[in-house]
Amino acid sequence: MAELKLPVSEEAIRELKVGDFVELTGRMITGRDAAHKWLMEDVREEVVPFMKDTVIYHCGPVIAQNDDGSYDFVAAGPTTSIREEPYQADVIGRYGLRGVIGKGGMAGRTLKGLAEHGAVYLHAIGGAAQVLARAIPSVERVFMLDEFGVPEALWVIQVDKFPVVVSMDSHGNSLHDEVEAGSKRKLEELIGL
Repeated sequence: MAELKLPVSEEAIRELKVGDFVELTGRMITGRDAAHKWLMEDVREEVVPFMKDTVIYHCGPVIAQNDDGSYDFVAAGPTTSIREEPYQADVIGRYGLRGVIGKGGMAGRTLKGLAEHGAVYLHAIGGAAQVLARAIPSVERVFMLDEFGVPEALWVIQVDKFPVVVSMDSHGNSLHDEVEAGSKRKLEELIGL
């Protein structure tokens, strides 16, 4: 398993291939439906420094606020990524992202954007939200909390050995497409087509 320090260069991302196991350490940001829409309505200069050369995590976290006003991630499981397909390639290009974390993969437009901009799609383990939260030692800041609420806000977090698998790379390869094609072949074989 390779450790990848965030922020990361395009060159380092282009070395990754589908199937690589990676542990992420450094700064990343969360963002779901409301965040992606907001990010594309205008260039959000205030978040650019927190997105360039890092990854966005499709996650609706469970957060605890401490007495001193700081926050802790209690649960941080991935959410289904395909909902962001209309926005994702453009968000990657506009903000200089090097990756996306989620579950379930994404479609052709995002795959093309990954190749064009030098980024990858990283699959996080669904059903392991509390385990993944342990890899998030601190929250640096949050954007749009009052407007969007906890799950949809953009949380800037520090991660330490956050485990992911490359399932779409910057070379046009998609593990999701491979699994779908293999499943289709097996189904046709089983039903005699």
